[in-house]
Amino acid sequence: MSSEGDWDELLSNHPVFSLPKSVSGPAGKGEASLHLSLSSLPDFVQLDPVDDKPTPSGRRQAIAIKDADLIVAVGSEIRIASLGDSKGARGTSQKSYKNLHTPNIQFEIHQIALNPNGKLLAVAGAFQVAVVVLPRTGYNKLITATVDCKSFQVGQYYHAAESSAPVAKIDWHPWGQGGSTLLVMTTDGKLREYDISVDADEPQQTLSFVPERRMSNSFLAEDAAEREVASFALGKGRADWGPLTVYALMKSGDVYAVCPYMPKNASVPSSYIHALECYVAAKQEYLSHSTDDGDPSSPDSLTTLYDYQHKYVSALIRQLPPGTAWPATARLVPMHPPNTIKNPRARQGPFLLQPAPRLLEGSEGGDATDIVYMSFGDDAAEESEGETERLGLVLVAFQDGKVDLYLDVEKVEARWELKQHPSNDLPMLAVYETIDLGIVSALTKSSDRPGQSLLDLVQGNHPVFQPDPIHEDTLYVYHAFGVHVLNLRSLLTSLATILRDSNDSDAGSSSGLEASLETVKSTDVQPILLTFSVEQQCSTPVIGVAVPNDVYLTYSIFILTSSMRMSVFPLTLRSETSFTAVTPASSPEKAPLAIGPPPTSASLPAPPTPQPKLEVTSSPKKLPAPPDGPPAYVSLLSAEPWTIPPPVARPSGLPGNPRLSFPSNLSASGKEIVLTPETLRFLGTTVEKLSSQIQDVQLAHRATEARAALQEQEFRRQRETCAKMLEIVRTLATTRQEEAQARIAKAQETQKALLARSDRVLQGLMKKASPALSENEAKWFEELRRMREEVVGAGKYDDRSLAARAKLLRREVDRLLPHLQEMKEKETARQKSLVESREALGLSQAFELGKRSTEERARISDMEAEILRLAHRLDVDLGRPPSQQHQQEKNGGVKDE
Repeated sequence: MSSEGDWDELLSNHPVFSLPKSVSGPAGKGEASLHLSLSSLPDFVQLDPVDDKPTPSGRRQAIAIKDADLIVAVGSEIRIASLGDSKGARGTSQKSYKNLHTPNIQFEIHQIALNPNGKLLAVAGAFQVAVVVLPRTGYNKLITATVDCKSFQVGQYYHAAESSAPVAKIDWHPWGQGGSTLLVMTTDGKLREYDISVDADEPQQTLSFVPERRMSNSFLAEDAAEREVASFALGKGRADWGPLTVYALMKSGDVYAVCPYMPKNASVPSSYIHALECYVAAKQEYLSHSTDDGDPSSPDSLTTLYDYQHKYVSALIRQLPPGTAWPATARLVPMHPPNTIKNPRARQGPFLLQPAPRLLEGSEGGDATDIVYMSFGDDAAEESEGETERLGLVLVAFQDGKVDLYLDVEKVEARWELKQHPSNDLPMLAVYETIDLGIVSALTKSSDRPGQSLLDLVQGNHPVFQPDPIHEDTLYVYHAFGVHVLNLRSLLTSLATILRDSNDSDAGSSSGLEASLETVKSTDVQPILLTFSVEQQCSTPVIGVAVPNDVYLTYSIFILTSSMRMSVFPLTLRSETSFTAVTPASSPEKAPLAIGPPPTSASLPAPPTPQPKLEVTSSPKKLPAPPDGPPAYVSLLSAEPWTIPPPVARPSGLPGNPRLSFPSNLSASGKEIVLTPETLRFLGTTVEKLSSQIQDVQLAHRATEARAALQEQEFRRQRETCAKMLEIVRTLATTRQEEAQARIAKAQETQKALLARSDRVLQGLMKKASPALSENEAKWFEELRRMREEVVGAGKYDDRSLAARAKLLRREVDRLLPHLQEMKEKETARQKSLVESREALGLSQAFELGKRSTEERARISDMEAEILRLAHRLDVDLGRPPSQQHQQEKNGGVKDE
């Protein structure tokens, strides 16, 4: 599409976004029931297993994009529309969609998830889970408004009963064989794995993150949020246990992990198995060296743990088919989790958060809602592997708009429950940064009316992470009050640079590393959509975010609110570079991060206000300067490249000010807008912010014009300098070149005369020093004459010379060669006839013929030896004799066969 307005215009009135009948019908409560307000807050908090209301409570993901098809979950319906057909349909009457006929789905759909190959769609309500087989390409050409699709419920015994636990999150495992491994996490801490291609009713594996309560007479002070799971995430990595790790987040904010976990039917890259084997072997080797050196810090528990890990990896290696040994090309290999270890997997955690995360000002805290694991390294940095590649990021979102960023400095390893060596050590996550999305501050300023507090709306907020499918360092957070984008590129680049320098330099002490970490940049946070209305004191929660990863669609972000309003923002593709590459110091300042006023982004440790300048790896080349003088040319421009001013820079393509998507106000029904203090305050804040941005844009415009004028002036100077240089070059090519050629010719003549004179002087000196030949010189010349007579001969007809004898030998050889060739042919014919008549000849006859043949062969061999000896004495090369040539031909024929 040419602009963002095209997508908004096409999808604004699209019928696929019409409200369900349970809301817009005669018996429905209307669109106002979908808004988050103090009156509708109980519908967002309470979950009724009998009556699942259409309010967007809990985790919501109602849209998905498959190639060029948009899938929308509306109530209990699943709608699908082709975005490619929508481009040509400008009128509303030409826009259409298809309903997927799924009679097994009779519940309000809260989440949808597309499997890796795009053929299956998992849907989940508050309690139930189902899978839909999506139609093939060409469904939009059908005349009927509905498309029959195969659908079936998943785990009815576990998710469809009245006593079933609510569904926290559903997701497809990326390593599931055929993309059919579905993971369902319920709030009671049970992660069930269903293989849709095998059995959709019974889970293949079940992981428990919440231990069973033990009957005890003692009182145990335990928060209910510590035993209720909010979300889960899969780890990442290249040569460690990251891809085999599952992280679970409790509503209290505690993080647990289980490792190793592999789907029952998995497709694992063979390169990862070999890398994991090297990783475990290196751990064992390091432990053995520490034990040999008498290090008491290597207990027996580590030895037992690494032995278990080695058994696990060895079982995986045995499943590799032939032809996948390293360094063969990596490919997906079907595997099953080893059953050689009977001990159950240990639940690791809760993770120690060091230092303790900060609380937001004005907030009493909220429940944790979502967790995501982001890998640190990228493909561009694959060649420079080191400490930076083994580092990961864990982000946790809370109801009050707080996002904690943890550094995974101690990677999780595979552990099992060992009775003889119980482990009480807790894993650790380094708390690096606490991000405030500005929700609390905005609600606090908007709740000035006596007797009410809009901070209670935080209870109905459920922030959800949505990673960008193209740029791994970009993360979207959507919640009940809008959408924010988190850009981690500057943070990752700074961390990679500092850790790389600390590894390369000798000053990699802890104090030096801490001082360097204080200069690391923080996460760039930017709001892109706001849905909270100050006038109506309510908000339309965002229920879905999708970013297409298709070559035929524009790189954009699609945002859907609970009132079925679609907002589209075009994004900008950027070139992928390594995180370890050093970037210029000038970076755009962070945009406002709040719904109302800008929030704070607290880092631990807090970075100082002045940002240090980093060196640029690719600096422009300078002209060589004279040894004792100024440079040949001084440019008016600075040595560092010019960067776009932050007020006008849009590296991601998102607007500087967030778009507003408010609920339907009273003006839509013909009533006037009532000016309240909150409305006036909001307008004043907005005008002040826009005025400041306009001033910043004007200053940036002036700076840009000044830079353009400076570059024009520099261009004129360079053009004049180039003209002078061209004039000098022309002078050197004409007049100066002729003068130089004349001087070179004169020097050559002088050199020739000097050489002739030096030869004459040298000859004169030799005659004066030694007028006659010495005795040795006379003997030498006499020997040369004798050798010449022996080789060439004293006269033309001297038969004793070596040359004449060689000619005679050549003539003799030429005379004998035809006879030898004839004998060879006769011998070949005789051998052939001998083979043919061997059956008819008797034993005595064959023996007699063999005896004669041996005698003849001996005579021929003696003759060849005599000829070769004579040729050797005359120093003549005759080549190979016929017998050796025949033997070489026979050997060559055998090789060919």
